[in-house]
Order: sequence, then structure tokens, then C-alpha cells
Amino acid sequence: MKKHIPNFITSLNLACGAVAVVFTFHGRFEVAFALMLAAAVFDFLDGMAARALGAYSPMGRELDSLADMVSFGVLPGMMLFNLMRSCSFGENPLCFAALLIPVFSGLRLAKFNIDERQHENFLGLPTPACALLCGSLCDYVVHAPVSLPALWSAGVVFIPVLSACLSALLVSELPMFSMKLSPAALRTHDTLFFKRAAFVAEVVAIVVLVVVFGAHWSLAVLLSFALYILKNIFYALLKL
Repeated sequence: MKKHIPNFITSLNLACGAVAVVFTFHGRFEVAFALMLAAAVFDFLDGMAARALGAYSPMGRELDSLADMVSFGVLPGMMLFNLMRSCSFGENPLCFAALLIPVFSGLRLAKFNIDERQHENFLGLPTPACALLCGSLCDYVVHAPVSLPALWSAGVVFIPVLSACLSALLVSELPMFSMKLSPAALRTHDTLFFKRAAFVAEVVAIVVLVVVFGAHWSLAVLLSFALYILKNIFYALLKL
């Protein structure tokens, strides 16, 4: 029985993503983003459950990728697509640029499944990070319609360019540190440990600033994942 527990948790991830897509097409970005966050939690828990129960299986690996494709590939693309449509662009062909994200997320997940170099860290932007950045942007625009991100999103350039950049990062060879718990993460003199510790400290600072300035909490998620991307680009340029 225990071998089915991780797959059940993964199925909850998939269910959250599917339901969130429905809410997205009804303009309920806040509900869709909440379900995306729930999917991310289930995505974390299924791996933890598999390790704790020793219940790894080829089916579980494939199911995890399929669930991630919906929750962190299709869903963020649909959210950006409908955000552009809600900004009075209607059926402007540029809206379809957001659908690059599902396509490149599929490529990213397929590559990850056969790439033996990504056990400790990542090469390219992980799909959950891409999705949570997109989802938090949509949620923040809903709650802060006169903010700078909302004004950018109201133009015809920002979301297509963002989609193209994120798509490129998804399939890039850019080294990106992960937050996976491992023995290496516990070594106090390990470079990876310091990268993770610095990022956690910066995220805490972002959360404090968001609270102090009374901004919506989704801004903290948006800034945290934007920072994650920028830090990894900076580390790659300096070869750290």
C-alpha cells in the first residue's frame, strides 16, 4: 500500500493544476495562484514521501513529470495568456507568445528526465520556479492594478518578452543552485551552502520589506524568484 502514497500525492499536484487552469479562464488568478502553490507543496511532498518510504518507481517518475507539465507548464502559460487578454488585448496574436512557456516546459521536463547531471543542482530554470514567478506576477497584478508590474503587463511587449526569456532559460545550460536537502547542503564550508544561505537571508529580507510597505504577499514571491534567476545569472557570469 505504501508504494502508492507518493503517486497519490503527485496526483494531488496534477489535480490542483487542472482545476487552476479552469479558474484561470474565469479570470480568477488569485485562486489559480493559490492552487499553483498547493501543487508546489504536493510536488515537494511526493519526493519526500518516496524517500521516506523507499517507494521510488518508474511510474512515479513519469507521473511526476506529467503533473509538473500541467501545474508548472500549461498553467503559467494559460495565466499569462489570459492576463494579456484581460488587459483589453482580446485575440491579439501577441497573447499567444505566452504559450511558449508550456512548450519549453515540456522540453525542459523531458530533458531533465534523461539528464544525469542534475541530481544535485539544475542546468536551466526549473519549471516550478518559472511557474511561480508567472503565477505571482498575475496574482500581484490583480491585487495591485496600478503598480509598476501591472503597468508593464498592460503593454504589448512585457509579457511576450518575459515568456521568451523564461522559455530560453528553461532549456538553457545555465547552472542554477537547487534548494534540495542533501548532505552537501549541511557542509558549512561548501560553496553551495553559502549560495543557499544567502538566498534564504535575502528572501527573508524581501518578506520583511513587503510586510513593512504593506504590499500584497504575492510580491514577495515574485521578487524572490526574480532574484533567484538574477543571482544564478550573476554566478554563471563570474563562474562562481
